[in-house]
Amino acid sequence: MITRRLLGATALLPLATPALAQWQPTRPIRVLVGFAPGGGTDITTRTIGAKLQTLLGQPIVVENRPGAGGNLASEATVNAPADGTALMMGTIASLVMNPLMVRLPFDVMTDLTAIGRSVEVTNFLVVAPEKPWRTLAELIAAAKAKPGELSYGSSGVGGAGHLGGALLDSMAGIETIHVPYRGGGQLITDILSGKVDFSVATAATVLPHIEAGRLRALAVPSPRRSALLPDLPTVAEAANLPGYEVANWYAMMGPRALPRPIVDRVNAALNEAMRDPDVASNLAKHGLEPAPSTPEELTATIRAETEKWRPIIARAGASAN
Repeated sequence: MITRRLLGATALLPLATPALAQWQPTRPIRVLVGFAPGGGTDITTRTIGAKLQTLLGQPIVVENRPGAGGNLASEATVNAPADGTALMMGTIASLVMNPLMVRLPFDVMTDLTAIGRSVEVTNFLVVAPEKPWRTLAELIAAAKAKPGELSYGSSGVGGAGHLGGALLDSMAGIETIHVPYRGGGQLITDILSGKVDFSVATAATVLPHIEAGRLRALAVPSPRRSALLPDLPTVAEAANLPGYEVANWYAMMGPRALPRPIVDRVNAALNEAMRDPDVASNLAKHGLEPAPSTPEELTATIRAETEKWRPIIARAGASAN
């Protein structure tokens, strides 16, 4: 069901534009990922990168730079040559949340160049099957009974997993401990073993474990149920928390002052890659929905999300420290 819907959505993307015939890279292109291999950002970049390699005529080398919630990759991109050979798959964490929570040595809006969004990401709130909670309401009741004892893991400070837990604390009136990891792959090991009590994690990292019975999904942290698990309630439904919503998306960024011909060429190739039925189908298997944009639309999204999350982060007291 979701695959058909996603393929229909990608059909709305524009056909190859003249930009595809303009700037031509002459060297391999590195795409930096601010998290360890195995997480949603890494899977997205490698899935799209295989098609980008054909469209741009140069090898796409995915370079993982985990640490600081994606900030290490962002800073490396800021300081890279503005020649199109070093790009970054940014996240809502690195582009929106982190600047609201820590003092960065760069400005996302002026020191990085927006190229285009890639995907929207499905998340699930999960626990290990050995945990006693079968519903989100039961988990919240346990957290209220033991303030400051239950823990939740995330793939990094400032990401959707971190803010999802912080927002749950704030709206449900509970107090839990945040345990950040350096990527989704590392996080999964500790969720499976029960070292952390719950997590809001990407479908790319947890869906295979849910389907195999190694994890139990309690809710979807989005305004609508997911076609991947249509019987699973949203957090708002499961815990009577109207308005609870944690968006998650990834986007291609470049270094500061990246020339517009390069931006247009990579944007056109990125959108063309997401039109490919095989790419869209592979993304859908991981709960990743193509969500292309122009550079201007991505810039507007970053600004709008920043203003949305600013008061929420302030109320929740979320920080990288």
